[in-house]
Amino acid sequence: MSFSPTEKSAVTTIEMTEMTRQSTPSSGEASPPTPSTSSTENGDKALEALGYTPVFKREFSQWSSFSFAVSISGIYGTLMSTWIYALQAGGAAAIMWSWIIGGAGAWALAYSIAEIASAYPSSGAMYFTLKFLAPEEQVPFLCWIAGYLNLVGTVAGSASTEYAASQMLLAAVSITSNFSYVPTPSHVVGVMVGLTIIHAMVNTLPTAWLNRLTSGYVVFHMSVLLGACVTLLVQKRHDLQHLKYAFTDFQPSSGWSPPGFAFLFGCLTPAWIMTSCDGTARIAEEAKNPQMVVPRAIANATTFTYVIGFLFNLVLVVCMDDPKALVNSPSGQPVAQLFFNVMGRAPAIFFTLCGFGVMNLVAIPGIQAGSRTIFALSRDNLLPFSHIWVRISKRSQTPLIAVWIYAVLEIIINLLGLASGTAIGAVFNVCTVALNVSYVIPIICKMVYGRMQKGPWHMGRYSIWVNAVAVAWNIFMAVIFFFPTRVPVTPENMNYAIVVFFFVLFFALGFWYTHGHHHYTGPLTLTPRATDISVVIPNDV
Repeated sequence: MSFSPTEKSAVTTIEMTEMTRQSTPSSGEASPPTPSTSSTENGDKALEALGYTPVFKREFSQWSSFSFAVSISGIYGTLMSTWIYALQAGGAAAIMWSWIIGGAGAWALAYSIAEIASAYPSSGAMYFTLKFLAPEEQVPFLCWIAGYLNLVGTVAGSASTEYAASQMLLAAVSITSNFSYVPTPSHVVGVMVGLTIIHAMVNTLPTAWLNRLTSGYVVFHMSVLLGACVTLLVQKRHDLQHLKYAFTDFQPSSGWSPPGFAFLFGCLTPAWIMTSCDGTARIAEEAKNPQMVVPRAIANATTFTYVIGFLFNLVLVVCMDDPKALVNSPSGQPVAQLFFNVMGRAPAIFFTLCGFGVMNLVAIPGIQAGSRTIFALSRDNLLPFSHIWVRISKRSQTPLIAVWIYAVLEIIINLLGLASGTAIGAVFNVCTVALNVSYVIPIICKMVYGRMQKGPWHMGRYSIWVNAVAVAWNIFMAVIFFFPTRVPVTPENMNYAIVVFFFVLFFALGFWYTHGHHHYTGPLTLTPRATDISVVIPNDV
């Protein structure tokens, strides 16, 4: 389908903005703008060309955006909390090969997202890009479905981060008590509520403060990871496993037949760790020169996480003994148990607490990215009571109401942990599936309709192949993640993620046919479509 005249005008404006960014001032100009001013102006012009009025301060630089992207994956802490999937899937070999293969699929997805984010940088991220990637008559429906799937996946992912942080803190307490203390669901939920409130309070700070805090995340994160690896290798130096063991020793404990099928469940670890790579795209309206800064941050951070994750997994594998004993750790955290076995109590407590610290640094940018998702969806009048969630605080110039409603949604989801560990596990598992489906929809539209105008960061002739791998692998894994990870299947170990996913999908479809299709027309941009909603800045927020 061809572009309408207004769409052509919007695309032309974007291209002219990029040409202006790359051009050199003429000799007749008094003085060139400073890099900071120029990059901020370019970001605002690009957003205006997409049809939105800038409301955020652009504070995030290339470094802080990279640190944000690395931190939201939280390789040290998130690997600690998800390592059990690959461990019970097959031990050492399953851990290493599921990371290599599953991580490659997640890497392809991240690069595909980065390329699209370069062309259409906004807080709506992949949901918003459907405005330009899909035929006009399909935009409202596709945006509606992708928007709700993305929101549910984002909230579930952030909730699981808060829950895992609570578990990690209590695991350290369990180690301190020599495992006489066993964390209970009520303890985990209680700690989770307190942590969520603290993280939401941090996100009430102005963008400039969030930028300063974010800039240091990656330094702390990598220092902890390096310290843990060195300590493990030194303490275990006389009894390390051979490299052959790391890639060939397969000890499945999932009960699946053939046992090799269980290997696929190990791919949940890299998928869960790298699935929030679009979080950086959601702060595009707070980044300087987002057409380049955002995609570079996504691509570089994903590659960095992939390599560092491989090395961290390798260190853990060559330092472990019996994988089945780690699976049955009384602390519920096999990596924390491994630390205890190799290092002793005091260092194990320290590095487990460091994991807790890293998970906090995952949760804080997670709430920032999630609240921007609520803001973006509300700006387009997709959510109920959008006129409330879209408000921007005059003091901090951030969506404070969206921050707090997002935190409340996290707490509500985690309250399921009081009722059933199986129920809360199903919600957490649906995170990866819901997010990946919401990412794959725009990528498929890009490939099928060919409407995308390349941004300054793109993959050239490799784009179609990387996109194809991203779509094929993540659709395949979405199906695999609906299977129970252990057999025989009982009510206690059943994977109810498929129930949660289709509940969300049918709710979105039902809400669309009863409400959405009567009023929702897609992203409410000033161009190429007129808008009837504006962002307000009340004095009382």
